[in-house]
Amino acid sequence: MKIKYVNYLLCLIAIVGSLFVVFTKDKTVGSVLKDLAILITITLPYIVRKIWKVKLDDKLEFIYILFVFSAHFLGAVIELYNKIDCFDKINHTLSGILTSFGALFLLHIGGKYKPKNKIFNIASMLCFTLAVAACWEIFEYLANICFGGDAQRVALTGVNDTMQDIIVAFIGSSLVCLLYGFYQNLSIFNFRNSVKKID
Repeated sequence: MKIKYVNYLLCLIAIVGSLFVVFTKDKTVGSVLKDLAILITITLPYIVRKIWKVKLDDKLEFIYILFVFSAHFLGAVIELYNKIDCFDKINHTLSGILTSFGALFLLHIGGKYKPKNKIFNIASMLCFTLAVAACWEIFEYLANICFGGDAQRVALTGVNDTMQDIIVAFIGSSLVCLLYGFYQNLSIFNFRNSVKKID
């Protein structure tokens, strides 16, 4: 099966599953908004394609869609965060891995990627990961204030959950940086032809 069809299938499962939850289980405005938000998050590559007329490589789309499927659909909509203890930490570690690749991708398409400047590239990967992790925790904090709930598990853990989420994201990013430091020329680190302009 072609990877683009896997992408379509994951999007379809997430959208139908989220709508099912909204119409059968959701009780509050916050839970409805959380579950309906997947309509935007999982289809973002297609929204970008329509608005800016650019297409990401199918593999890049797969990485993004798979992460949203796991973190948003399975974690938040299906509520595996509440049912499997380590599920949150697994997704935050994955986010560190993926945001590192995201930083390299942005360096490539922005024309700032220099193969010989490993220190700058690694620093960019680590800083981008930490920035995304911090912004996510701020978003969760604001969502808790606006809609109630305790996504950061402050009542149970104080600041431990928030700090652990940032730390495991940093660990995930560090693993990618270590791999990049030794094997910079691997094809997984090359995003030069990952974006195509379409009519």
